[in-house]
Amino acid sequence: MPDSTSQHYVAPVETESISVDAVRISDKPSNLWRDAWFDLRRRPLFWFSIALALFFLVMALWPTLFTSTPPNDDCQLSNSNGGPTEGHPLGFTFQGCDIYARIVWGSQTSLAVGLIATVISSVLGLIMGALAGFYGGWLDGLLSRVGDIFFAIPYILAAVVVMTVFRDDRSVWTLAFAIGAFAWASTARVVRAEVLRVRQADFVMASQALGQSKFKILLNHVVPNAIAPLLVVSTLGLAAAIVAEATLSFLGVGLGSDVMSWGLDIAKAQASLRVAPMALIYPSIALTLAVLAFVTLGELIRDALDPKARARR
Repeated sequence: MPDSTSQHYVAPVETESISVDAVRISDKPSNLWRDAWFDLRRRPLFWFSIALALFFLVMALWPTLFTSTPPNDDCQLSNSNGGPTEGHPLGFTFQGCDIYARIVWGSQTSLAVGLIATVISSVLGLIMGALAGFYGGWLDGLLSRVGDIFFAIPYILAAVVVMTVFRDDRSVWTLAFAIGAFAWASTARVVRAEVLRVRQADFVMASQALGQSKFKILLNHVVPNAIAPLLVVSTLGLAAAIVAEATLSFLGVGLGSDVMSWGLDIAKAQASLRVAPMALIYPSIALTLAVLAFVTLGELIRDALDPKARARR
């Protein structure tokens, strides 16, 4: 028999419950890309680098928006090393060509070579790094040793050899291939390291348990989640490819003399540096600003995609 004197305490019905672990259902789920974009859009330097990079891209795609002066057809020796005049704000080269027009039209060559070389090196690096990191074993060993061989060869030196061999077939595609085909090893290393990390994730093991093939898992799950470092490396690689094109043109093993290039204009202007230094300084400034835009953009994206770097700020 229960004791009749025992007391039972029951919480009042009107007591309010406190939601300690309440979740906002309306909030969008966070992810790496959303957090990176939230961090980037608050940084003025990001918008400055984006604006500068887009400026050069628009200049390369539509040069007639910036100048109506033909870069080569309007050269007159009577204007040799001349100063700025009406319609020619930066003066003239030693051959009497408009410096401003050559800078505008030269952006096509520099950016085209940089973009094509970056695409080539990124695609090769992604394929080699993803296969090596995901499958492992003898394939990883083989591809890693091939990558070490290419990594040990300076791609500038390799491009000099390639352009010397194909001196009669020099073009934007030849130069871009000479740079990109030897610059993929560093990209492959970064992709391989990221794939090794991603393949240990739970969603990869769940896909394996569901019976999906390895190649399908690699293509649909591993590569999309390992693409963030590739974006950073490609942005920085674009700046390096632009510098490589200018270096090869400056050394005389780039494109032909009839092609407009910032590096080629710098090489030609060094002969008259003492009497007309601005012919060398202006294309150098354009090259520096283009490289600065992509380097800054790449570093900002790298910091935004790194949670530890965001936590330190």
